[in-house]
Amino acid sequence: MTLPDLLVAAIALVRDRRVLMVTARDRDVFYMPGGKIDPGETPAQAAAREAFEEVALVLDPDGLHELFEVVTQAHGEPDGRLVRMRVFHAETDAAPAASAEVGALHWVTTADLDHCPPAGADVLRRLAASGVID
Repeated sequence: MTLPDLLVAAIALVRDRRVLMVTARDRDVFYMPGGKIDPGETPAQAAAREAFEEVALVLDPDGLHELFEVVTQAHGEPDGRLVRMRVFHAETDAAPAASAEVGALHWVTTADLDHCPPAGADVLRRLAASGVID
């Protein structure tokens, strides 16, 4: 039996050549702010909703621009279960704040690859390759 791919959307908020990532409470793995796409929701709507739920940022889904999609083994899932994460560029001057479901915020570079699950590490490598983070 093949498990369905996990369809998720995330934001990439870059400041000073670092990208915002989060850790869940009592976890030490860095994740992109984002989550599963709900039925009837566009990926951009999901990214904006999750940004608000996780890091208290109010983003207009119409103002989010898709950068790329990461397809890789889903962290903490059985072998062969893939995550398909659509990553959106976000811009805001607002200060992100950790929500109840987020333990901490981190501004990261490729130096933090060892803290990331496969999808997050792929995002960091792609952002670095495009020249926006170190």
